Amino acid sequence: MTTTTSTITINKLQNFALGKWITGDGEGQNLYNAITGDPIANTSSKGLDFEAMCHYGRAIGGPKLQKMTFHERGRMLRALALHLLSKKDEFYKISWATGATKTDSWVDIEGGIGNLFAYASLRRQFPDETFCIDGDPAKISKNNTFSGNHICVPKDGVAIHINAFNFPVWGMLEKVAVNWLAGVPAIVKPATVTSFLTEAVVKEIINSGILPAGALQLICGSANGILDYVGNQDVVTFTGSASTGQMLKAHPRILSESVHFNMEADSLNCCVLGNDVTPQQPEFDIFIKEVVREITTKAGQKCTAIRRIIVPENRIEEVRIALGKRLAQTIIGDPNVEGVRMGALAGMAQRMEVLEKVEQLSKTQKIIIGDYENFEVRGADKVKGSFIPPLVFLNENPFKNLDCHNIEAFGPVSTLMPYKTTEEAIELARLGKGSLVSSIITTNSKIAKQYVLGAASMHGRILILNEDCAKESTGHGSPLPLLVHGGPGRAGGGEEMGGKRGVFHYLQRTALQGSPTMLTSILNQYQQGGKYIIKDVHPFKQYFEELEIGETLLTETHLVTEEDIVNFANLSGDKFYAHMDPTSLEGTIFKRTVAHGYFVLSRAAGLFVDPFKGPVLLNYGIDECRFTKPVYPGMSFGVRFTCKEKIDQEKKNTDDISKGIVKWLVDVYDATPQEFLDKNGYDGQTGDTVAIATILTMVKKKNQI
Repeated sequence: MTTTTSTITINKLQNFALGKWITGDGEGQNLYNAITGDPIANTSSKGLDFEAMCHYGRAIGGPKLQKMTFHERGRMLRALALHLLSKKDEFYKISWATGATKTDSWVDIEGGIGNLFAYASLRRQFPDETFCIDGDPAKISKNNTFSGNHICVPKDGVAIHINAFNFPVWGMLEKVAVNWLAGVPAIVKPATVTSFLTEAVVKEIINSGILPAGALQLICGSANGILDYVGNQDVVTFTGSASTGQMLKAHPRILSESVHFNMEADSLNCCVLGNDVTPQQPEFDIFIKEVVREITTKAGQKCTAIRRIIVPENRIEEVRIALGKRLAQTIIGDPNVEGVRMGALAGMAQRMEVLEKVEQLSKTQKIIIGDYENFEVRGADKVKGSFIPPLVFLNENPFKNLDCHNIEAFGPVSTLMPYKTTEEAIELARLGKGSLVSSIITTNSKIAKQYVLGAASMHGRILILNEDCAKESTGHGSPLPLLVHGGPGRAGGGEEMGGKRGVFHYLQRTALQGSPTMLTSILNQYQQGGKYIIKDVHPFKQYFEELEIGETLLTETHLVTEEDIVNFANLSGDKFYAHMDPTSLEGTIFKRTVAHGYFVLSRAAGLFVDPFKGPVLLNYGIDECRFTKPVYPGMSFGVRFTCKEKIDQEKKNTDDISKGIVKWLVDVYDATPQEFLDKNGYDGQTGDTVAIATILTMVKKKNQI
């Protein structure tokens, strides 16, 4: 639907709710092109039933996602990422109207799609199940007939994402990638001012048909009142100003229902130039480039942008000159015009707010770079567009004039300040009262360590930058899918992404207690102490589908001799004194020369491996190997070889073999007669584990479809 103002056509944005596109009632709110100032869209959410939307997500989207395994959800994310990537050119055209340059749009659009790819790949760190296990089993009884473990299942609620205006694509995709992998549906509320770009992306997501019904809903207009309907299984995330976030976090429903609320607020992030760096070093130029990039990218509208530039007092003038020269080369204007490197703020309201903050900051510090009244704009009208030039303040006494540590101008604005010692730099960084990110540019590892240990408690992320990593560094302002994004204090105290860590925010962790056999059956992962399944057929002769969790081979035993130890030492080259020199054992835990741990494990393999060709394709690796008891000549050991877990593998192409990975618990136990152990004074008893490991084999499937 469209409306017309003069000769300009205004699109009426739609909300996606209850499985259909809905145009809000009433006049709605006009949205404007940040470059030209022209109205381009109108949006309203009036008439939407927020209670019904929450119920729809929980009742329709939730069950469908919960029935999918982590691997199925991950493949869904990958398919969606590929689809959106094929449509990116259309998104770039629309992104221009938010004031973004091509580089800004790349971060937002392809960076957001990259999060989908990253979380799609993360599926391999989860089982091919609808749930996952968190941690190792807990043995809580003497005879191990009663044990415990933790299971994580998707929450039964809906994720409500209230996002900021600066990244209308990335802000959505970096969150929904996580909740979808976890098996939780989402309601997305982008900031209205740039919601026209979010709407375009959501339309492509819905049109793709990749997501199950109810997995995604969209509110382009106001979502005021939606928190009245949240429940204890829901998750609410907020990105934006600290004041708004604190108000939402204190909502009575959030408190009464104990709703998980994750807040990521704008913060006064800082960048520190180490006092070891001189203008002649490459690190000095790296520092200048990093600061300039963070001031100008997205016109400074980044929650991770550098707001405080902390520099040794003897380098202030050199930094001022270098920053001034580089910022003077930044051409502001219409991103479609050649040479333009910085666009506009997202709207006039943002411009006015930034200028208000600049006025407040000007009371206790002075602008040394930039003039917000006199500046040039290329290819656009600086009065009609939401433009503001890069501005750098100088605060000569940052321990006394504290406004720069309390007031944030959410635009291309930063403050330069001096420090004397690394301790002072740390103190200045901490005056931000909690930040999303800090960076330090230094060549000195001692300075870096001192800064990290001093500043880490007040920062969600710290980048240590020098020439070694600068070329491949993603930069001060780039959160990464596999690392946590968030920070303490002013930054909101929340945590997003972080690889598997982020997924667990949408899962309910529940402690299970019971017999190991019962827990094995529930978790599809063998729990030590559980009953064995004994078959007449060797496990290596069975296909992937035929193997059962808990299926165990009890092997023959092997008597260890002195010759075994000598032969293995000669073969491996491992002639460590404990294996070869009985005169060197005084003061050690060993009573005589001891068998190599790797000999024990290798010989154990000789006991459990079936030598003939069968469904086992290869040995895939070893996990969690431990040698728990010395094995001496004269002792015997056997193996309890148990199918611990089965992991399905995807076919890479139609010619690939259908297969899966099987994890085997290799429990090498002491099979020595007890009389021998007692006679020779060896600790422990028959049946004790002497070595334990998890080995992985790749096993062919019987069904090759």
